[in-house]
Amino acid sequence: MSILGFRALRLRAARDDRGVALVSVLGMSAVLVVMVTMGLAVATTASTNASSNENWDAAGAAAYAGISDYQSRLTNDNTYQKYGDKSAPFSASTGSTTLVLPGGALTNPAFGWTDGGSWASIPGSTGNRAFRYEIDNSKYSTQGIIRVLATGRSGTVTRSILATVRQKGFIDFLYFTDYEVQDPAITGYSQSACEKYYPARVDADCGGAIQFGASEVVDGPLHSNDALYICGGDFKGKVTSNYQTAPYYRNCGTATFEQGVPAPADKLVMPPTNTQMKQETRGDLTATDVPRPGCLYTGPTSIVFNSDGTMTVRSPWTKFVNTSATGGMTNSACGTPGRGTNDGTTLGSDAGQKVTVPAQNLIYVQTVPAVSTDPNYWAPGAVPYSGFSCPANGNGIGYPYTTTTGSSPTTNGTTTTESITATGTGTNYYGCSAGDVFVKGQLKGQVTIAAENYVWITGNITYTDQASDILGLVGQNAIWVWNPIIATTTCSTGRSGTTCSTGSSSNYLTDSARTINAAMLSVSHTFQVQNYDKGTTRGNLNVLGAIAQKFRGTVGTVGSRPTGYTKNYKYDVRLRNIAPPKFLQAVSTTYGVTQYAEVASAFTSGGAPR
Repeated sequence: MSILGFRALRLRAARDDRGVALVSVLGMSAVLVVMVTMGLAVATTASTNASSNENWDAAGAAAYAGISDYQSRLTNDNTYQKYGDKSAPFSASTGSTTLVLPGGALTNPAFGWTDGGSWASIPGSTGNRAFRYEIDNSKYSTQGIIRVLATGRSGTVTRSILATVRQKGFIDFLYFTDYEVQDPAITGYSQSACEKYYPARVDADCGGAIQFGASEVVDGPLHSNDALYICGGDFKGKVTSNYQTAPYYRNCGTATFEQGVPAPADKLVMPPTNTQMKQETRGDLTATDVPRPGCLYTGPTSIVFNSDGTMTVRSPWTKFVNTSATGGMTNSACGTPGRGTNDGTTLGSDAGQKVTVPAQNLIYVQTVPAVSTDPNYWAPGAVPYSGFSCPANGNGIGYPYTTTTGSSPTTNGTTTTESITATGTGTNYYGCSAGDVFVKGQLKGQVTIAAENYVWITGNITYTDQASDILGLVGQNAIWVWNPIIATTTCSTGRSGTTCSTGSSSNYLTDSARTINAAMLSVSHTFQVQNYDKGTTRGNLNVLGAIAQKFRGTVGTVGSRPTGYTKNYKYDVRLRNIAPPKFLQAVSTTYGVTQYAEVASAFTSGGAPR
C-alpha cells in the first residue's frame, strides 16, 4: 500500500470517530513506520547483495586477468617460466625450487604473496581490483607445462583460478609442414626455387604439386605455413594454413572437413637448428638452467628400447656422456664409454650397453667433433678400437646391411647388400662419424631423442603404457623410416674364370607394416620413407603422435605397382596438454591455456595466505 493510501484511510477515520480515529492513526502510523523501515532494509540488503555480486564477478575477472598477464609475459620472453617466488605456498608445495624473483625493470608486483604484500592493479580500477599469482614450473622441463595459481581481488572478495599453460607449437598438430613441396636435398631440384611459399613458388620447378588424395585420412589437426593442395580426403581435425587467400587452400577436388572448412592461421616459424638442445647434456650448469642433465652420445648411435624401462645403447665413438665448460664428464646413468672387454658393459661393445631410460629427460646424438679442444674429439684416421672399420657409405655399427655366404664373395659365394640409392645431393647414406641415431623398440618411460644429423627409425616404436609413456624425436636433418632394398650378387669360378651376376632388387624387411608412436620434428628437412619408390608395397605406416617437417615427405607410391607405405596417421591427444621432455619449440610463438579450474581462494583481501 502506498503512502497516499495510508493518508486516505487516516482522514476517513477522523471523520467517523475522533477517539477511534486517534487509535487508528497511531496504529496505521506504526504500520507505516514498520513498512518503510522494512522497505529501507530490503533496499539496503539488495544494494549490499548487488555490491557483493559485483565484487564476486570482478574478483573472478581479475583472476583471469592475472592468467592473461602471465601468458603475455611468457610470449614476450620465453624464459619467463623461471620467474616467481619459490617461497610462495603454492610454488613451495609443488617443488618449484628453481624459481627466482625478477629484479630491476622486470620487477613484477603480481609475485607478492605475503600478508600486506603487493598486488598488480588492473588498469582503470584505482587499485580496488587487482591480482597476484604463484607459479609451478616443476614440470616445465619434462612436459613443457606451467601451472599458474592466480588470485583476483575486488573489494573484500577474493577468488582463485588454477590454469595449465603450454607453449603453442609443432605438436599442436598431427601434421605440420613449412613448405608443401618435396625436400630439394632429396629430389635434386633447386633449393632457392623450392624454398618459397605458393604462389611465389612454381610447382613445376620443384617436381610438381603435392596433393592430398581421395583415399587419405588425417585424424587430427593439420597446419601448413604454405598453401595446401587438397584434391580429396577426409580431414577429421581442424585444418589451418598461413595461405591468406580464401578458401585458404588450393582446391582441386572434393574433400570432407569434419571440423569446418580450412581457416587462416599465423605462421609457425621453424628454428634454424636443434643444437640448443645439446645444452641439456651439460653437467656444469646451474639447476635453473639445466635441472637434470641428459645423455650425450657421439657418432652413429643405436638405441633399442626394452619393455622393462631400459634401453640398449651402442655408441663406439662416445668418450664422455656429459660435458662442461672445461671438458668431459662421466654419468653412469648414461652408460660407460669405451670398448672395454666387449662384454656388454660398455657403450662400445658390439651388443651395446643396457641402461635405464633417462627419466623425463633428453638424449642428444652429435657428430664426431672436428675441434680438437672438444672432449669427444677424435684425430683424423683414428678409430674407436682395433678392428673397427666403416664400409663405403657405412658407419661401422651395422649399416648398410651386408651378409656373405660361401668362402669368398669375390670368387665363390653370395653377397646380399643393402642398396643405397644416392638421389639428388646424396643424403640417403650412412656416415661413419655422423650424428645419426638408429632407434626402435618398446619404450617404457618419457624421453626425447635429438640428432645433429639423421634420425633413423629402424623398426616399430611402441609404448608399453599408452597413458604414461611418451617419446619425442628431433632430427636436424631428415627423419628416415628405414626401408632397405637389397641386391644379391652371386659369384662362381669355372673354366672361364670367375663370373658374377646380380639379381633384381627386393625388399629386405619382411614385416608388412610399421608402427611409430612418437612426436617427430625434422628441423631442416623432412619425414620420409627410405626407398619409398622401390620394392613392393609395405602395408600401413601407422603413426600415433605428431609429425612436423620443413618439407613434405613421401612414404610410398600408388598405381599398378605400388611401393612403400600407405599413411595411417592419428593424433596423440595427450599432446594437447603435455609435450615430450625438453622438446624443441618454435622460434616465435604464444602460450595457450589448456585447462582452467576455480579453486578455493588462496588469499584474503588483505593479502594473507589462507
